[in-house]
Amino acid sequence: MDFIKELNWRGMIHTVMPGAEEELKKGMATGYLGIDPTADSLHIGHLVGVMMLKHFQRSGHKPIALVGGATGMIGDPSMKSQERKLLDEPTLRHNQEAIKKQLAKFLDFESDAPNAAILVNNYDWMKEFSFLDFIRDVGKLITVNYMMAKDSVKKRLSGDSQQGMSFTEFSYQLVQGYDFLTLYRDKGCKFQIGGSDQWGNITTGTELIRRTVGGEAFAITCPLITKADGTKFGKTEGGNVWLDPARTSPYKFYQFWLNVSDEDAEKYIKIFTELTQEEVEALIEEHKADPGRRPLQRRLAQEVTTMVHSAADFEAALEASQILFSNKAAETLHNIDEKTLLDVFEGVPTFEVSRDDIESGIRLADLLTEKAAIFPSKAEMRKLVQGGGFSINKEKISDPQAVASADMLLNDRYIIVQKGKKQYFLLIVK
Repeated sequence: MDFIKELNWRGMIHTVMPGAEEELKKGMATGYLGIDPTADSLHIGHLVGVMMLKHFQRSGHKPIALVGGATGMIGDPSMKSQERKLLDEPTLRHNQEAIKKQLAKFLDFESDAPNAAILVNNYDWMKEFSFLDFIRDVGKLITVNYMMAKDSVKKRLSGDSQQGMSFTEFSYQLVQGYDFLTLYRDKGCKFQIGGSDQWGNITTGTELIRRTVGGEAFAITCPLITKADGTKFGKTEGGNVWLDPARTSPYKFYQFWLNVSDEDAEKYIKIFTELTQEEVEALIEEHKADPGRRPLQRRLAQEVTTMVHSAADFEAALEASQILFSNKAAETLHNIDEKTLLDVFEGVPTFEVSRDDIESGIRLADLLTEKAAIFPSKAEMRKLVQGGGFSINKEKISDPQAVASADMLLNDRYIIVQKGKKQYFLLIVK
């Protein structure tokens, strides 16, 4: 597979340094992507770079994932308006291990193939590097004029930010440049991959390699992904969409992709899946023929959820997303985990009721009028029950004298009450 050609049709190329394409055609090349370990999980904003590494390996080249333990202690000024919180070493190590587990779903680290991926942490070669040694051996190679010309520096010094820029952040591009030099020397790494906002940092590395060892190295960057409305990709009202299921449940993860716009779905299915050009073009035509069925969003959500989590997690998320409409919803409700249940019914009115009341067999009419004000009166509830419009946990209740029981509890503490077709309430049993 031709790496540049593959990325081009997927819309994943912003800038390619001259000579890069010819170098890649010579045989197996080594390239790296830097990942900031500020959390113990990647989020979907990282996925573009990770997919680039994945395609790099699929093209027969050797990927290096660099966890920026040292650079994470500084904070990259690119596209940032203020400094970020610095991390201690135990936190960085914990984050590194968590990130590697997630990357293993995308990259082959374990096989004996010559292009098996490797994970490195720049803290390992920076921690013993004294400040005096660094400014003597590295700092003298790049002029302040060169560093000041970078967009990431100019933006922070232009007056747009009230924070200014600390010397710590100013030195960031030198540290990242030294990473590239180290991997060039130790691993024969000639390529660095990153977002277009990283161009200045990456080219500082290629310049260091040229000035230090007279070598040639290359930068390949991808566009910064935005949504069709121009807002930042990967952010929701609740914050980042994480790859860790403890932070973002597979159900919510699936829902994120399912709910993207038609325009975004057409773009994202090229970037975030391995589907071939022919498969993508066929899906786009299918979508145009019947947009209401949303085949692009459905396939996108399936592919990304399966890749990041698993096929079983995708099936569970699909089942959960159909709870409000499915005939098997009652069975599904009793099987899904607590986090998914709460995600499905996020935002519905909630009431707290006593476990003693449930276990003593209180009548539902009393429970839902006196203990939880879901109905204004027992007469109104009775009328709805007789009309077939009242359900507990998606099971219709036909007896106006029905009582509550512990068997109704979902995850041993929740009951879903439904009035009519669309009104839901969540009882939390304490």
